[in-house]
Amino acid sequence: MPNVVVLDYGSGNLRSAERAVARTGADVTVTSDLALAAEADGLVVPGVGAYAACMAGIDEIQAGPMIAARVAAGRPVLGICVGMQILFDSGVEHGVETKGLGLLPGVVSKLAARRIPHMGWNTVDVADGSVLLDGLAPDARFYFVHSYGASDLDVLKEAGAKVTTASHDEPFAAVVEHGALSAAQFHPEKSADAGYGLLRNWVAGL
Repeated sequence: MPNVVVLDYGSGNLRSAERAVARTGADVTVTSDLALAAEADGLVVPGVGAYAACMAGIDEIQAGPMIAARVAAGRPVLGICVGMQILFDSGVEHGVETKGLGLLPGVVSKLAARRIPHMGWNTVDVADGSVLLDGLAPDARFYFVHSYGASDLDVLKEAGAKVTTASHDEPFAAVVEHGALSAAQFHPEKSADAGYGLLRNWVAGL
């Protein structure tokens, strides 16, 4: 049974994420202990709210170097929602740019959409060779709640990432898979069986 840490840095649906990952059969711990997070078979980085506030929480417990070291060592990390966004170079909210963890190339910015936030169920255009979405129905729907996203898809693809997209007036990255690093803009823990399928696939690879 793989062990998974859900990182507690003061942001995210911690218990919902814990329950959803545990449903796959993994042994799940919610903690801010960096040693436990570093040694776990899998690390989940959740996140809700503002980009800058999430980065402040990561910096407060000094989790950035640990997350980067895991990725460099090929140890799986899964970012969810704003926990995905902070993996990028930076995020721009209300005209203010905040430095991210720099593990994925590009800037997270406000969606160029008529209606913000993008909230509700949406389908995705699955990347060729996606591991996280393997076996899921082509019309599977996932639950999104966000106003910002990674829309510079070419930069991600040029870096060698597999990029599954969704669209809300413009396409944006819904799932990114890049080596040991995986990320979902939607909430798998709120996405019923489709979200369970993604988490099951991720845990199976630990």
